[in-house]
Amino acid sequence: MPQRTLGDLEHGAFEVMTIIQMPQPDVLSQTILQRAASVAAVAAEGADNIDREASFPKAAIDAARSHKLLGIQIPREFGGEGASIFDVADTCYTLGRACASTAMIVAMHQTKVACLIRHSRGSGWHEALMRRLATEQLLLASSTTEGQGGGNVRSSAAAIERNETGITLVRDATVISYGEQADGIVTIARRAKDAAASDQVLVAFIRDNYTLERRLEWETLGMRGTCSAGFELKAAGLAEQVFPDSYDKIHSQTMTPVAHLSWASVWAGIAAAAVERAQLFVRKAARGSGGQLPPGAGHFTAAKLSLTKLRAIITSSLDTYAAHEHDDQALGSLAFQSSINLLKVQASELAVETVMSAMRTCGLSGYRNDGDFSIGRNLRDILSSPLMINNDRILANIATASLMSGVPTRLRDD
Repeated sequence: MPQRTLGDLEHGAFEVMTIIQMPQPDVLSQTILQRAASVAAVAAEGADNIDREASFPKAAIDAARSHKLLGIQIPREFGGEGASIFDVADTCYTLGRACASTAMIVAMHQTKVACLIRHSRGSGWHEALMRRLATEQLLLASSTTEGQGGGNVRSSAAAIERNETGITLVRDATVISYGEQADGIVTIARRAKDAAASDQVLVAFIRDNYTLERRLEWETLGMRGTCSAGFELKAAGLAEQVFPDSYDKIHSQTMTPVAHLSWASVWAGIAAAAVERAQLFVRKAARGSGGQLPPGAGHFTAAKLSLTKLRAIITSSLDTYAAHEHDDQALGSLAFQSSINLLKVQASELAVETVMSAMRTCGLSGYRNDGDFSIGRNLRDILSSPLMINNDRILANIATASLMSGVPTRLRDD
């Protein structure tokens, strides 16, 4: 991959500078990365307006469709490319450097696609949906946040009801990101009206299956283009649209790992964009003062260091997940579940730290919204990261598990 020159940096040319994936990419991965960079160029061009207007990044998602990024994970036998978790992470990172909202939409979509691939084999309805995803590049939204339960995705109030023609569901969905723009929604629900709140299933509905009645608006500090409004979701479909695997299995093996890996990659991309802008600021300031570094240059070193740590924990977690992706026992282990949840906490906190250091590097130039070195949008977007499934909730949930697990006696695990 060609190196970026100082001239390229000064003129803001967009290309992939650093990627999440550590090994040399194969041909498919390289092709996906090139396509992601093309989509990122479109996303970057509209990112400021998307943020200002809190509008859906239609041009960027249309570009993702035209470059066939939405169906990259679908197995070849169903018309896709069989892309890996590394490809998904690289795509999210690349898009995160351009437009946080576009990147997060793609990350959430790819998480649903991963669940579909792993947990619906043998289901004719779901396999047909996979073929449609590959050919039509459908965009899937997610409905996991509900009513007063907030981000507790392992407890559902709404239940699937079965009748002679199929199933129905009415759900108080306090957040459905890009719900009005999606081609389908994948949602969790109680298995039946008399089931426990934790006895859940995952269901896929396509656009013709449901209606959305807006209940809450989306006027937020950042991630404004995800259009994560609240709705009453009313759906009706076939019984076959319920995933064959129970949600507890889907949650531990796919939903949580892929979500946290792809989200973390988005956050790393946002952080990298802020660091890159801080680097440009320091270079320009030094050039204008005969080589004298600006007062905030020390914060730039801190930003680079925290970005390095952020990328390291993500790549380590990617390697671990990829190594055990088809090992149900390993994915369900206490050690893995704790580590993949802690990844979300660590990545979000490090990403915020990185962007703040970049802001302090640039000083007032970074604080302004109207200059070449503004980091305001990056900062507002990244502040969502500790709140997407609140870090405090995660830490509280794994506190007991952490007490039960032993302290390592060696530097490296076997």
